[in-house]
Amino acid sequence: MGVRKTRAAETQAALKEAARRQFAERGYLNTKITDITAAAGRATGSFYDHFSSKEELLQALLADMREKARDQIGAGDGHPPHDLTDPDQLREHLAIAWHLMRDYRPVMIALLESAMAAGPGAGEMWRRLIEDTRVLREHLEHLRDTGHRLPGDPELVAAAMGGMLSMLAYALLGGDTRSGRSDDEVIDTLTQLLLYGIAGPGGSGAA
Repeated sequence: MGVRKTRAAETQAALKEAARRQFAERGYLNTKITDITAAAGRATGSFYDHFSSKEELLQALLADMREKARDQIGAGDGHPPHDLTDPDQLREHLAIAWHLMRDYRPVMIALLESAMAAGPGAGEMWRRLIEDTRVLREHLEHLRDTGHRLPGDPELVAAAMGGMLSMLAYALLGGDTRSGRSDDEVIDTLTQLLLYGIAGPGGSGAA
């Protein structure tokens, strides 16, 4: 990689990291591009060499989060769909999601604020929820196709699971949380709550 490309990559990384810090401290809507460039120690004009807007930067951060999720879950790499009626496999999924939300909490804050600012008529929150729970939906479709009776359509069930998880993470995660709940307690509780909704009474799940 040439010197110019190296510097460009370093600037882009600095802008992303500064945006994460500013979103966590100020919130997405209250953060200006000049706040991000100042925190990154870069000239304001350099921002537009990499992103056309604050929203485009947010989408780049979201893409990073989704790539990390794919890497950890192993989706799309020849792995068979996980059996979410198996407590261990369900817990593994939830633990990955929970820790990603902890690591990317500034991005979650920004996404929520951005979607709410767009207004309910825009449907932005639903579109993002559907995209972010795509892997869950695919696992649920596999369960349905192999004879498990789900509580509803896989897309809606996955979205409901994702919505509950993301809002709980938004409320509980962060440096100033006073909930006193450990990660293990939250993940174990979610596993039991969701397991019986997916697997059915008694955990059988068979149609």
